Amino acid sequence: MELLSEKDITVKLAGLRGWTREGKEIRKTFDLKDFARSVGFVASVALLAEKANHHPDIDIRWSKVSLALSTHSAGGLTEKDFSLAAGIDGLEK
Repeated sequence: MELLSEKDITVKLAGLRGWTREGKEIRKTFDLKDFARSVGFVASVALLAEKANHHPDIDIRWSKVSLALSTHSAGGLTEKDFSLAAGIDGLEK
């Protein structure tokens, strides 16, 4: 998988809600109602991640879930990261 250019990263990041870039990752924290909903949300993310064969770093804190995406095998951000981020955003609807 090919790394995205800085310009492509900027454009793709602008098309996502609430995701920020931190070095070679994009990150977002989701604020959910309680722990059960947080774990349920993570289960939904896991299903998307398995289907995409692309797995985020996940941190669960009672009502908050933080996700970080990066294509480690490519050494940075690729289309896979932004595609999965968009899919995860779709879970919020």
